[in-house]
Amino acid sequence: MSLPLVAIVGRPNVGKSTLFNRFAGRDRALVQEIPGVTRDLNYAEVKFRDKRFHLVDTGGLSTVHTDELTTEVNLQVDVAIEAADAIILLLDGREGPTAEDEDIVARLRRIRKPVFWAVNKLESRKPETALIDFYRLGVDKLYAISAREKTGVGELFADIVREFPADTRAPFDPDDETRPMHVAFVGAPNVGKSSLINRILGEKRLIVSEIPGTTRDAIDVPFRLDDRPYVLIDTAGIRRRSKVSYVLEKLSVIKALQALDRTDIAVIMHDATEPLTDQTLRIFSYAEDRGRGVIFAFNKVDLVKGDRDWRKKIEHDLDRRLQGLVWAPVIFLSAATGEGVHDLFAAIGAVRENQMRRLQTGPLNRFLEAAVAHHGPPPSKNKPVKFYYATQTSVRPPTFVIFTNQPSGVHFAYRRYLVNRLRDFAPFEGSPIRLHFKVSPKGEREIGSR
Repeated sequence: MSLPLVAIVGRPNVGKSTLFNRFAGRDRALVQEIPGVTRDLNYAEVKFRDKRFHLVDTGGLSTVHTDELTTEVNLQVDVAIEAADAIILLLDGREGPTAEDEDIVARLRRIRKPVFWAVNKLESRKPETALIDFYRLGVDKLYAISAREKTGVGELFADIVREFPADTRAPFDPDDETRPMHVAFVGAPNVGKSSLINRILGEKRLIVSEIPGTTRDAIDVPFRLDDRPYVLIDTAGIRRRSKVSYVLEKLSVIKALQALDRTDIAVIMHDATEPLTDQTLRIFSYAEDRGRGVIFAFNKVDLVKGDRDWRKKIEHDLDRRLQGLVWAPVIFLSAATGEGVHDLFAAIGAVRENQMRRLQTGPLNRFLEAAVAHHGPPPSKNKPVKFYYATQTSVRPPTFVIFTNQPSGVHFAYRRYLVNRLRDFAPFEGSPIRLHFKVSPKGEREIGSR
């Protein structure tokens, strides 16, 4: 079941991205004092108290400008409104209500969804004074907030999530053989996702068309193989952002990202007859960011058999585009003939095992000692970076904590080095690896000095 979706809408430069960043936990949305900086949908999973939901930040909505870019942004806001379970209309408390605000309020009144009206940028004004002008908009309740200072937002989100279900998801039990493995098939439109699932099922249960975008929503299909339950998730195609111009297509992107949020393994599909695209790599980044297992599946290989070097070309392109960071297995298949489908499920089983892999503390620390001895961390702020010990804290994805004297001093390149060495040390193919660095308790001896 997908998490509830909350959309932040409003005119340009009313503070939508600032509010989004406050809850996303990092600067995922670009924030500047220039109207219209956010031109696309920013999307994050958020937990507030005991409720978990998705938050979407949108571009600035305009009812007076008619240029092509404004029309495109307005369509994207329409997508967010259509997909959302609740909507925040953000208003500018410094500027006061405008005619455009009145148009937007009238528009939102016509939808049958809860709308929360929030007046932002009240850092230096008394709320009771600032809200007086906004009551002429005719709304029942106004929330006085400062997204920058995070004042008033607690009450706002408490009311928003009041009717949302509590986050009661139990921790994943690797020994629970009754839980179906969720496998999402994602990729650009018309790469053969529905055709592949139909081939796996042995029947035409999903609509297959040469028209890109036939699948508009994520479709869950229960399936069993060798007495193992699966849920196969067919998703709408994720188009390149510059090509997304229709409301339903944009909505399909949100649905596909939601499918990634609830899957165990993402099968990223690409057409073997087409060059590798930035969009395929962007999907890989989405899946990795969410800690999902990943498999690259190149479909339609029956159409490239005339080129004897087709496989080498694809592998070279992947290695070049990902700069040697291809940690996901690569499968070549044909939904039309069934070639490679057995290899796909073998890879799914292997990735699942690697997602759940646990390393004992002793071997893990011997690995860390050897990695540091081979290539030590560079100093930070003219001080040496020292490692003391490491431990694995969780699986799916495998997550490790390394205790050090300078957590913030471990350079990104050195983190990548440790992850790559860890992949050489143990089989983690197809699974992201998380490394966290924490300050070591006093009294610990530096690794290698024992």
